[in-house]
Amino acid sequence: MNPVLALALVLAAGLAVTRLPLPHLRHTLSLDLVVAAGAPLVVAGLLLGPGLGVLDHATLRALAPVTALGIGWIGAAFGAQLEWRLLRRVPRRTWALAALQAAVVLVLTALAARLLTRAAPALAQAWRPTLPALLTIAAAAMTSGPAAVALVARAVRVPTPLARALGTAARLDTAFGALVFAFALGLSQPHRSFAGVALGWAHWVAVAVVASGGVGVLFLWVSRLRGETDGNALSVDLLAAVLLGSGLGYATDLSPFIVCALATALIVNLSPQRRRVQALLVSWEPPVYAVFVIVVGALLALPTWWLVPAALLIGLIGVAARWAVMRDAQGWREVAPLPPHLGLATVAQGGVPLALAASFSLIYAGSAGSSAGGGGAILTTVLLGVALSQVIAAPLMALALRPAPPEVS
Repeated sequence: MNPVLALALVLAAGLAVTRLPLPHLRHTLSLDLVVAAGAPLVVAGLLLGPGLGVLDHATLRALAPVTALGIGWIGAAFGAQLEWRLLRRVPRRTWALAALQAAVVLVLTALAARLLTRAAPALAQAWRPTLPALLTIAAAAMTSGPAAVALVARAVRVPTPLARALGTAARLDTAFGALVFAFALGLSQPHRSFAGVALGWAHWVAVAVVASGGVGVLFLWVSRLRGETDGNALSVDLLAAVLLGSGLGYATDLSPFIVCALATALIVNLSPQRRRVQALLVSWEPPVYAVFVIVVGALLALPTWWLVPAALLIGLIGVAARWAVMRDAQGWREVAPLPPHLGLATVAQGGVPLALAASFSLIYAGSAGSSAGGGGAILTTVLLGVALSQVIAAPLMALALRPAPPEVS
């Protein structure tokens, strides 16, 4: 199919799904979260892709730059939240606790995924190349959605100071997940010797720093030349920066998410117009995200039904790991007393896990050791985990913040 016509259909589907009134249903917070995460858009993508065949494999390959832009925009929106002046106020014990939680979730989910590939050989064929795929699944399980957590916190009527703390925790979780995903991308270097591996990692890090730093510095330079008076020019400059970062990430196998996140993190920490940059990224995110999620729906693949129980099991293991770490943190004097179930309060996820999985699909599609539809299988696995998190996020936050019963003397 003609890629231009396919893109027009995707845009039309995105507008239709987001603008048309939905049938009257009994609203629950869990349903609202699933809808907010893009469930109707995923269904539209499934209909246009596997359902009707309008978005076939050739068309989706031609639309890969559009997918890269969606990934890059999600990365840019997240990177714009990483202001050092705010992060440095986070206590060291909180950083250490977040790192510990991330490490436990990483180990347990990656180990569970590996054991599942042993128990079900069909999963081993779907999740390829094996090590980067397992790390991508684990990285997605580690992340939280700051916007989704904030939405649940407002619905559950969490006090504002605690809601801000939960938002900070969600950002830390997502940052650690993105770091693990970046590590997974480094494994794509086909080196065997120790020196080769070291040189491969040095090359990957150098390209990442040059690409993201170059995009950020170019935006800062152009925006300072224009001054602070022209808001339309700033919008154009920001769009150009995200386009450039997404293109560089796609062309160099660095992931558009990583490049754009690092670039906007640099921008918001050095630009005097950081607030306008953040507002522009937020205002443009819904339409970009809508198109991206439709493409994600078209990319989904289900090579084996084992993916469904495996994804749900990995999601539940990640939730249990969060709960266990925070429960055992009662012994940390500087952060105690904590609600015993506080680890359940940041379960809600947003678009970042989907962006990581879509990056995996772009980078490893057609590579040696990847199976046909392997990227789609990873996307399906991560999407099911995100859906599970959205369904259980509200009751788990209510449980997490419920006052502990008084001790009986």
